Amino acid sequence: MRMPEGLRSRDHRLTRRIAACDAPVARRLLPAVEEAAEHTKLWWAAALAMAAWGGWRGRRAAAAGVLAMAAAEVWSNGLAKPLVERRRPPAEWIPHEGVADRPDSSSFPSGHTAAAVAFTAAVASRWPWAGAACAVPTALVAVERVHSGAHYPSDVAAGAMIGGAAAALVRTAPRVLLRLLRFRW
Repeated sequence: MRMPEGLRSRDHRLTRRIAACDAPVARRLLPAVEEAAEHTKLWWAAALAMAAWGGWRGRRAAAAGVLAMAAAEVWSNGLAKPLVERRRPPAEWIPHEGVADRPDSSSFPSGHTAAAVAFTAAVASRWPWAGAACAVPTALVAVERVHSGAHYPSDVAAGAMIGGAAAALVRTAPRVLLRLLRFRW
């Protein structure tokens, strides 16, 4: 997959600009976000909290979020990454610590972002208040992936699209299946 030159140069410039952000809040907050989002720990914790204290609405939202997150993980990490080989941003573009800890897998797409967006969008469709609460850490995960040098902004955008598609699938699949079952019987 070859990106048009103008788009690629904008993607590279934006990567360098975000990675160069040296604000104290970025230095403190983004590494904590990265740790929480690793292995989807943040989203599992949110799902458990919703299921435990959110009543039936929380349990439905948590189930939808976890299903969408799983679908996004399969699509992004299981299907897209093996198909699209893209190197991570060059280490010399990342002026802070931790750049050596980046994964060796393809940069495209961002699996962290796909999982975060899928979880948040699916939760929001079932429980808008909880979805709004999840939107802030989701946005922080997306920014952190570029700031840490793990991804280009286009990788994050592709991950967000995959996450949105996974959430849409989880939302519509039960209705489609019910219609098919009614049609057959």
